[in-house]
Order: sequence, then C-alpha cells, then structure tokens
Amino acid sequence: MLIQREAEAREEELRLAAMTEQQRREHAALRDIPDAYPDAWEDDYEGDVLRGRILADISHAGEGELLTDDAMENEEQTLLEKMCSHHQKLWGSKRDNRTRRDRTQILVDAFAAQMGPMTSAYIDWQHDTKEDGLGKLFNHAEAAVVEDIENVYVVDLFSAYYSKVPIVEGDTYIASALVRQGLIPCAAYRSTVAITVRTLEVFRSLQLRCPRLGIQAFVRALCDIHGAAPRPYLTTQFSVAFDVYLAIRAKAHARVQTALGRDTPNWRLENACPACMYKLENETPIPLPFLATIDGNNSLKRFWRREREEFDAGGKAVPGASKERLDNRVAPGDYYLSHEDVDKWSKEGLEDLMRGFVPDSEVEDEGEGCTERWQNMKEDATARAYGMYDKTGIFPALCRHGFVLVVVDMIKSGELAKYGFAVTAHLVRVLGELGLGYDIGCKFGKMVRMHPALSKLAADNNLRALVGAFHGHAHNRRCQLSNLATYVSGMGLEDLEGCESYFSKSNALAATTRYATAFHRQQAITTYMKHTDTADAYQGLSLLLANKYRRALKIKASLPLLRQTMASMGVATRSVFEDWLEKEKTYLASLTKEPEHETLQMEYYQKLVNLHDHEERLNQMNGVETPFIPAPQDTTYAQAAAQTRRIETQRRHAGEVHTKTLAAVQDLEIRLGVGPRWVPGDKEWEDTAAMVTNRRYQRALDELEGLVVARMFELSKVNMSDTGYKLRKHIAKALQARSKGVKSALDTYNTAAAALSPPRTPLTWDQIVDYAFLADFDLLREGREDIREEPWAQPGGRLAMDQHFKLLRADEEIARLNLEIPRFVTYMADEEEFLIHHELRLCNEGNPTLAHQVWLQRRDRSRFNIQHLERLVKLSKEPRFTASLIRGISVNKDRHVPPPSPDDNDIEMPDVQAPEDAPIAPPHEEGGVDPDDDRGDVDVDAVADALEHILRITT
Repeated sequence: MLIQREAEAREEELRLAAMTEQQRREHAALRDIPDAYPDAWEDDYEGDVLRGRILADISHAGEGELLTDDAMENEEQTLLEKMCSHHQKLWGSKRDNRTRRDRTQILVDAFAAQMGPMTSAYIDWQHDTKEDGLGKLFNHAEAAVVEDIENVYVVDLFSAYYSKVPIVEGDTYIASALVRQGLIPCAAYRSTVAITVRTLEVFRSLQLRCPRLGIQAFVRALCDIHGAAPRPYLTTQFSVAFDVYLAIRAKAHARVQTALGRDTPNWRLENACPACMYKLENETPIPLPFLATIDGNNSLKRFWRREREEFDAGGKAVPGASKERLDNRVAPGDYYLSHEDVDKWSKEGLEDLMRGFVPDSEVEDEGEGCTERWQNMKEDATARAYGMYDKTGIFPALCRHGFVLVVVDMIKSGELAKYGFAVTAHLVRVLGELGLGYDIGCKFGKMVRMHPALSKLAADNNLRALVGAFHGHAHNRRCQLSNLATYVSGMGLEDLEGCESYFSKSNALAATTRYATAFHRQQAITTYMKHTDTADAYQGLSLLLANKYRRALKIKASLPLLRQTMASMGVATRSVFEDWLEKEKTYLASLTKEPEHETLQMEYYQKLVNLHDHEERLNQMNGVETPFIPAPQDTTYAQAAAQTRRIETQRRHAGEVHTKTLAAVQDLEIRLGVGPRWVPGDKEWEDTAAMVTNRRYQRALDELEGLVVARMFELSKVNMSDTGYKLRKHIAKALQARSKGVKSALDTYNTAAAALSPPRTPLTWDQIVDYAFLADFDLLREGREDIREEPWAQPGGRLAMDQHFKLLRADEEIARLNLEIPRFVTYMADEEEFLIHHELRLCNEGNPTLAHQVWLQRRDRSRFNIQHLERLVKLSKEPRFTASLIRGISVNKDRHVPPPSPDDNDIEMPDVQAPEDAPIAPPHEEGGVDPDDDRGDVDVDAVADALEHILRITT
C-alpha cells in the first residue's frame, strides 16, 4: 500500500512539473491552496495536510484556519472529522438513503482481505513481547525502517490518548502495522481509533468466566474509568475490534494446528477427550466403549429481526420481511454441524440418503415408551416453529466427562428428531459404536434402531450395535426397567445427565446472545465451548475420575451387607434378583392390556349388540313398522324428490353398515369357535354382558393400580441411600407432574365403581397419597394378580435388588476407569513430548514466532498437569485401587516423536516453572509397599520412575 502511494505521488509530481505557471495558479485556485504556500505548495502544504499536521483550508467563508505544528499537537480532531463537519455546515444535513444491510458485509470483506498480514503481525507481536507479556504495548526493532507515522487514538484499560504509531518497513496495511504494535483497529483501512490487545484480552477472559458480561457493560465501565460520557458508537467500535481480535486468534490457532499436523477433518472430535479417546495398546475390551449424552436446550434463543407485520389479501397478518444484515461469517472451528447436514435427516432429505439401500430385516418395536408424557416427544409440539425466534436453542452432544463433541442449532422449531439423527450419525461415522444418553431414550432408541438410513450407516461401518439410547429416572417405572442406565449392562455408574449440568452454566450466555446477530451468537457459543473444554472440563478431569473411582469403591464395599440381607431373606444367589426384575417387568406390562380371550368375547358381544341395533334401523328404513306420513300440501316436486333421495341414501348407508357389522361378527365367531350365534337370554350372552359391565371398572382399576404401584416404587428410590439431592428433586418433580395422571385415573375409577352392582366404595386422593408400601394398597386384592406377597414387591427385597444392580454397575465402572486413568496419564506425557518436539523443530527451522505459539499452547495445556498428577497419586493410595499409573503406549502414533537430540539443548526455550510443592514422590513410600494394598505384586519402582518422568516433562 505504501509503495502504491509513493508511485502515485511521483506521478502527480511529474504532472505538476509539466504545468505552466498559469496552469499552476488555476489549479491552486481550484483546490483552495492558501497564499501562505506559494510555488512550493505541492511539497509542503499537501504533505502537511495528508500527515495531519494542519487542517485543510476548504472554505472561503473563514470557517477553517491554518494551524501551526505546535497548535496541531493540541488538536483533538482528525482531518477527516473536520472535513465532515465542515461539509455538513455548508450543505446541511442530508438523508442517507443507503441501506445498512450491506455495511457489515463490506466491513467483513475489507478485514478478510487483510487477515493474513494481520495474523502474521499478531504472532510477531506476541513473540516480541514474550518477556513482558501484555504489560508491553509498542515494540519495534531499533534497526527497523520507519516509513510513516499514523496518529491514532489509543484506548487502553486505564487511559485513552493520541499516539503516533510508527509504520515500519514490511507492513502491507495500516491495520497490520497497528496489530504489530499490540493495537487492534476499529476500521478496515484508515483507522483513527485502536484498542489495545490487553484490553480486549481482559474482556475476553472476563466474559468467558462470566458469560453475562456484555460489550455494552464493559465499554461503559471503561468510560467510567476514563471519566468520559458513554456514546453508542463506542460500543460499535469495541465490537468491531473484538471481532477482529477473535478472528486473528482463530487464524493463529489454525496455523499452529497446521504446523502440528492437526488440521485434518474431525481431528478435534477424534481427540476431544483424553480419557475416552486416547486408547492404549493391549487394552481389555469393554461393552459400549464410548458413552455420550445429547439433549436440547431452548435457553439460547435468538430473536429474528423482521419488519412490522404485513397483511395478505385476506386480511390475515403475516410476518414481515427479514431485517438481518448481510454477514457471511461463520464461527471458527468444527463444533457446529451445518444446517445442510442436519436437514438431510429430515423427512424430506432421507430420499437421497436411502437411494439404493434395502434393509435386511425390520427391527421389532420393543416395549412401550412415554410418548404421551413428554412434550418433546410429541410431533405436534415439536413441529411448530416459533414465529419470533430465528434460532430456538442448541442441541449438543457431550462425552461422559463433559467435553463438547458436536452441536447443532435448532432453527424455528423444538427438539425435532432430525437433530438427534444428525448428531448420532456424525458421532457414529467418526467414533464408531457408542452408548447414547437422552431424556427420551425410550423412544429415540427405537427410532434409531428402526431408522433405515442409520441402519445403512451401521452396515457401511460394520458396526455390531449402532447405538443404545437410555434415559434417567424421570420416566415411569415400566419404562425405567428397559431403559434406565442402572439396569443396562455395560453402562457403569454413569447417569447420562451431563447435558443438564452443562446447561446450568451455559444458560448464562442467553443474556448476551438473545438479541445478537446470527454470527455473534454462534461465535459466542463456540468460544465458550472451546473455553469450557480447555479450562473447565480438562482442569476437572482428574477430579472427576477420582470421584467416580471412589464412588465405585464405596458401592463395592457394601457387598458384605448385601450378602447378609440375602441370607435373612433366604435368597441363595444374586441371579435371583435378575428373575425378580423380569417378574416386575411382566407384571407392569400385564396391566396395560387385557387377556386376549376375554377381549375377543367382549368384542363379540359388543358386535352382536351393534348388529341388533343396525337390523332394527334397517327395518325401519325399509318401511317395516314405519307409519305413512303424507307430505305437506305446499311441498314442491323438487323438494319431494330431494327428500326421497336423502331417505334412499340413508337406507343405502344403513345397509352397508349392517353388512360390515355382520362380516365382523362372522369373523369373531370363527376366531372364538362359536357354534350357534348368541342371542339375549343365552348363558354366554349374560356372562359376557356382566363381563362388559365389569370391564370398565377393571380397566380403571388396572390404570390406577399401575400408576400407584409405580409411584410407590419411585418413592422408594427417593428415600434410598446414596441418592443425591439433585436426583431426589428431579424424581420429586417428575412425581408431581404425574400426579395429574393419578388424579384423572382416580376419577375414572370412582365413576366405574359407582356403576357396579353393588357399587364399590370410592377412593379419595388422601388415601392414594398415604400409600407408601404395597401392603397398604388393599385394592390390589381385586386385581387380576395380588403382588403384595411377592418378595420383589417388599421394601427390603427392592432395596436388595437395586443394590445388586448397583454392584454390577460398580464393577463395570471400575473396569472402565482402569482404562481411562492410564489413557490420561499417557496422554499428558505424550502431549508434552509432542509439543516440545515441534517447538524445537520450528526453532531449528528458523520460525521462532510460530514456535512461541506452540509454547503458548503447551503452557495453557500443561498448567493443570501438576494438579492432575497430585490427584491421581492420592487416588492410588486408596485401598482396592487397581488402575495403573504407568505410562502406556498409545494406539494412535501421531504423538510419538523421536527422542531429543543433543543439539536441541542449544535452543533457547521458555520454561514453565513448577510450584515448589509439586509432588515428586511415588504413590507409596520409597522401598516399601502399602500394607492395605490388595493389588498383588506391583512394581513400585516402575511407578515411581514413570511419575518422575511425567513430572520432569511437565515442569
């Protein structure tokens, strides 16, 4: 840009030199050149104006005055501001008819053209200020050639001032020159205002820790610090600079990933969680090798900017046109799935996915779900789009340790099935077989297994089991027996409720994203997710693993108590509890339908009653026992003909209904083996009539019984030990919501009981609420099966059965943790060696600036490793700890690097200082073995050497 400017100046100089004296005077008068600059005006005046030393004399009315160099030092307005102000005085205010829709896009395109040089300048600035960090703003080499100086208004944390920013040789743009000095411009090409990097970094860090903090609040806080009045344009300037700063950071991160060979598609997803995905050699296979959880969250909505409502030709109000500005930016990274990938899994997009695929067999629909009890499982509720919102929330997937895997936006709808399908298909395609937790897993699991496109995906990837979907305690008891994680083999102690705890933190973003643009909302969500992965989930990973291990050990310690309970109950083996679970499942399933033979008899009886009614009506239509009614005198022929046609149509319809009913009666007679057709007075007729009379009562009793029994079983879960407060509240809310169903069933029962002969005593709501044990539920003796004496229905038996399944899951949890802990230990060591290797490599290749970026990434990652090792070493001293802290060998060879050469010691590398109290001792005292350790022969020296090696690399 500077070279082009110099070339234009030389051309102008040659053109002016070729002018005559008269042409020069006319040209000077045309351009308002003042008399103070005679013949040499082109050398002095123009240069002073362009460099901002004086103001341009653009008026004949004395509006502007020439200023000396000393006066210009105190001038607080730039040349552009003076010219704009003078122009408005001469011509008055004029309406700007341009639209604002393309202004953002123009600004985006202008910055995008300069993003490469700006990123290079930012990397150079970080390297030059590595000693002082953010404490140093302006820095350029003493030997650098200064080509120009820009007068810029600098906004810092505690001050705001004009500063002369040098433009050194090699700067392609003014914007990149400012970035090289630690300043982020607020305009694309000729920025007169710049914000320091440390100011933007402070805001970025504060907002990530407190997402409710918005730009407007921070800018007003700066105004308070500086003693300035808040202005609306200040927020706009800060927002522009902040977007540029985040884009530069994203570009710098992408360069580092490219240098490390981590720029392949889906690399982040494949390496999102060290404990889940960093597999080692010679691992023992476990069922459901990867566990994840998905759910929708409607808190992060975004309002849709639209014009006022319009009215169509029929006078109906329709939404106005969109007022969204043009902005083609997308959030950096690969957290989001595109809308196109999601729409492929809608009903309209499945045709392309299924072309040429023929499923082998149909998947049987197993069990009953809770479709009518959950709003996000109702199609009519999820199909409606919200008129006022463009984005109605997010639908993320998290691993069991809280790392975000992928996320999609819910667009103008609720939790549609296509969001779950798209996320599931992407995870299966990249990660393979998995267990999936979803609050509507009872229905979603069947939908996934029956989905032909997902079946095709499983067949293409040779997956034994595509996905198992499970849910938590909030569903009814019958649904829990099939889908609750406690009763599913291979799940361990995972409750699959990670999304709920994640949403409790991410909901704070709603305050700053509800009215943001589409890009700014997605940028805020992506930035927050990346921060939670690197700063929250990774920081707490060792603590989470340790807590899970201790919880599993605590449950395993209850095995002697369970054996005592079994002895007192006369239970020989723990396999009996498996039979009890199947009996409970069979009992609850029997309450949802009647015996088939009784159902056919009552249906046959009802069809006979209907056939008798249809015969009587048909006989009346045919004129039997129908008195003749003459037509009124004033009836015309057309009216009489229409009435005749209407009667004939009714007679034809009655005949058709009679024929269909007769065919149904004949079909039931064949299925029941009935000889002579039943008629009123027959024994079968009377018995079945009584059965139909009691049918309504029995069905009402079955429904009430199922709800009350399930409620009592769930109450026992609330009062069970080791049930946390949050889970108790969750179950209590679910019980409260289902109380409406119990009340409705109670009303139906009382109505049916009153119709019996003799009538039954009605029940009250207080009686139902007071039922705490099945022994108190006297109504069960009138049911088809009295379960009050069954061992699995007793409180002690139920506690023992649940404890049995908890012990099974605890064993699975320890087996899974024995894989995850060595993975994490190996990951920390491999990652440190890998980053150090490439840091040295880049230094040897003469790229110290990019090597410094690798060091920054290593510093951010390794700052938590000391805490991780402390927690794992402390965990290893627990009795019955069976995991290994010895470094293993990863299956993925990407992080395997050769040992450092002697020449690498000559490379100057930044150090990360370890705390003085960093643990350097092995898990047990040197030279001895913990007497409480029941792990058998363990090479303590090998453990000590491995930990010392990890600590040496980390520090």
